[in-house]
Amino acid sequence: MISRLLVANRGEIARRIFTTCRALGIGTVAVHSDADADAAFVAEADHAVRLPGNTPGETYLRIDLVLDAARRAGADAVHPGYGFLAENAEFATAVTDAGLTWVGPPAKAIAAMGDKLAAKTLLAEAGVPMLPSWTEPDQVSGFPVLVKASAGGGGRGMRVVRAADGLADAVASARREAASAFGDGTVFIERYVERGRHVEVQILGDRFGTVTALGARDCSIQRRHQKIVEEAPGVLAPEVRQRLHEAATAAGRAVDYVGAGTVEFLLAPDGDIFFLEMNTRLQVEHPVTELTTGLDLVRLQLLVAEGAPLPITTTPPTTGHAIEVRLCAEDPTQGYRPATGILHRFTVPAVATEFGPLTGPGLRLDSGVTDGSVVSVHYDSMLAKVISWAPTRDEAARALAGALARAELHGVATNRDLLVRILRSPEFAAVDIDTGFLDRHPEVFAPLLAPEELPVAAVAAALASAADRRASAPVLAGLPSGWRNVSAFPQVTRYAGPDGGEIEVRYRLDRRGALAEWSVAPGDDPPAAGDAAFPAGVAPALTLVEAHPDRVVLDVTGVRRTYRVHRVGPEVFVDSPGGALGLTELPRFPLPGAELAAGSLLAPLPGTVTRVHVELSQRVAAGDLLLTLEAMKLEHPVLAPTDGVVAELPVPAGGQVETGAVLAVVNPDEEAQS
Repeated sequence: MISRLLVANRGEIARRIFTTCRALGIGTVAVHSDADADAAFVAEADHAVRLPGNTPGETYLRIDLVLDAARRAGADAVHPGYGFLAENAEFATAVTDAGLTWVGPPAKAIAAMGDKLAAKTLLAEAGVPMLPSWTEPDQVSGFPVLVKASAGGGGRGMRVVRAADGLADAVASARREAASAFGDGTVFIERYVERGRHVEVQILGDRFGTVTALGARDCSIQRRHQKIVEEAPGVLAPEVRQRLHEAATAAGRAVDYVGAGTVEFLLAPDGDIFFLEMNTRLQVEHPVTELTTGLDLVRLQLLVAEGAPLPITTTPPTTGHAIEVRLCAEDPTQGYRPATGILHRFTVPAVATEFGPLTGPGLRLDSGVTDGSVVSVHYDSMLAKVISWAPTRDEAARALAGALARAELHGVATNRDLLVRILRSPEFAAVDIDTGFLDRHPEVFAPLLAPEELPVAAVAAALASAADRRASAPVLAGLPSGWRNVSAFPQVTRYAGPDGGEIEVRYRLDRRGALAEWSVAPGDDPPAAGDAAFPAGVAPALTLVEAHPDRVVLDVTGVRRTYRVHRVGPEVFVDSPGGALGLTELPRFPLPGAELAAGSLLAPLPGTVTRVHVELSQRVAAGDLLLTLEAMKLEHPVLAPTDGVVAELPVPAGGQVETGAVLAVVNPDEEAQS
């Protein structure tokens, strides 16, 4: 029997495993980097051991440090979670050699499936259907193709290539990313199926030869080949579901699988299925299977690791429908650029449970963050998973979209708006989905807050700030904000908007404190009286109902709306029925500062310059690749903003940069400036 379990992972998966351990009476041990010292999973563990450093290579990927932590904390078992060392056969062997219980499949099975090339060969012999693949670019006989990393997962090291002239660069880039993420740069190439769906089967195995399928999930909606929306049961024809179950269990039996695993497939439009990979660990999306089957997969992992037989030997029935979204710190409108910083507020309404089962329709939250959490550059951008269960798919999607839209997510950019628009799209409702969904539907990238609603939200921000100043005023706090003997002049508040541009809010209150006039305009344009010039158009009639530091109620053309406002220093976050808005209040009298050279390209987040693709004085065209920045485990291209000449390259390959550092300067051609 396991008495004390060390989780060799971080964030929400560590918290998820700890939840089951507490229910079973098992003690818990966390390991943490310096960056994670104040994280929620560390605080929740019975024991915590520091791994000195911040990067994964210094901490969570160090087998010797993790095993030493287990010894020091008195752990008798290790659960790898997912990511990091979860699919590392060497780690599994080291754990068992140290006399500890390994909560996972045998090292032999991990090794067999960890090399995707070898796995394809092995499972093809077991009758699992495969796509044609090649190991060298000159072997490819047709396009499009997908370049894939042989080790690891999570979409890293993947590239779609549609023509021969782009294959060599894609292979080189995939090799670099795979080597950085997994320590193995081996890649292979396989046929790419257009309009294919990504479906997968959860399997469980025990030491007595039982391998059971727990149903199929659909994980087709992806960005950068990484899943962001998952659901169970997948909407599939019964005979397709049966073939998936049979192929998945055949794969498990071929490697004598023990524990929880997932066999992933590509479902072609004609109904054919093809093996993609087998993940020898618990999957990020396991909650949708738990909510539709009523099983605790972590509990079953622990029972099997202790040597018990599986309590189920056939595929269990499913009830209702579950949908999960991955809430990530990133900006989808900027190529999914990861975001870092302090998460000042993290609130999702209507959550019925965290990390556990639901007793009826509702939401489950599996989160690695809380208010005040620091989102670091060192780890994956996922903040939390929000999962909805309901009797029907439509009900689950509607409830999940509504909760996400009302969530208060302040401090870092997230993909929340994208997720809501996906869930509310008619194509999702009709199950018209595949792995290219986001490429075909650019409309889902639009922010929830419509352009015509932004000016009113900015006015609400300014009124809340004024109410806050009056509430904290040392004298005459009862006077309306901005009161003066000559009342004709408006108050002015300037903000940096969500796109970096300036927004100027002007408003005037009468002697009764009512809103007499207002205007919102770009900061460099004089506003027209009473007109919302940002965007251009006729301003709606506004009546101020009430204003407080954290809440403003406005009557907008006869409809009352409440705007929730949260201020943190100069940052102002406004949540409204139409969507959320983040602003930064600008100082009224800014101090002079050094001006950046025209054409300067700044680092959007901390990272490492892995490659510099141009030279000084080289002429470039708009969109040319200048250099590659690696951050949060992914490569981010830095492109020339205009035609011009490279004037500065201050950071060499291998150089570390902080947010805002100058990466390059391109002097624009005169033609481009005019």
